[in-house]
Amino acid sequence: MRPFLIIKTGQPDETITRQFGSFEDWILSQAGVSATDVRIVNVARGATLPRPARFSGAIITGSPAMVTAGEPWMRAAAAWLKQALPTGLPVLGICFGHQLLAYALGGRTGNNPRGREIGTVGIRLLPAASRDPLFGGLPTQLTVHVTHVQSVTMLPPGAIRLATNAHEPNHAFRFGRHAWGVQFHPEITAPVMRALIRCQRTALRAEGLDPDALSHAVHSSSVGQTILRRFVAIARQEAVGAHPPGEPPGTVGR
Repeated sequence: MRPFLIIKTGQPDETITRQFGSFEDWILSQAGVSATDVRIVNVARGATLPRPARFSGAIITGSPAMVTAGEPWMRAAAAWLKQALPTGLPVLGICFGHQLLAYALGGRTGNNPRGREIGTVGIRLLPAASRDPLFGGLPTQLTVHVTHVQSVTMLPPGAIRLATNAHEPNHAFRFGRHAWGVQFHPEITAPVMRALIRCQRTALRAEGLDPDALSHAVHSSSVGQTILRRFVAIARQEAVGAHPPGEPPGTVGR
């Protein structure tokens, strides 16, 4: 079976990584995938993405960066995604990755006019989600963990909106057969979410938010694990053939 590709686009604050690791560690844990079955490519540090055909699927991590910054590595990753999707590679973009995927496909990103969304929140699945391979069969109301300031302000042409809430109209979308973007963080657990809130206490208070109330409202949810494990199953089902020789799984520019 071909390995999975994790496109690393940044990492949390050092106070978080010292205790919990980084985005890719959380993804592996929640997705139930072994580190030996993935290749991590740190595009934020300039690593070049390999050919899509080498992988069963790709997951784009979150990041403190903003897609609107338009840095060269972001444009390069977006160009790679635009070329990879027609090959049939299953792709899941998370938060920044969700926004980068939308940008690559002709959508728009920008600051959410409602400000920051952080903590444990509810989202509502739209009717199209009932027929979606990733979201089908899930309850209409889901509990997820979020932390973001920017959003997908306009979906790519042809994208199908799957989930929403009062703060974020485009919490999830699908493009084509099996490319998804989710604004929420399926890889984040309740302990990590509380730590992220603690790390941003000063900024949250400056924005008129109550970090103590936000932290108190955090609670566990199995939705993220379900989404990630469904994506892995979909990608493995789609994968055909063996991993090409000469490029074993591993880490590039971590």
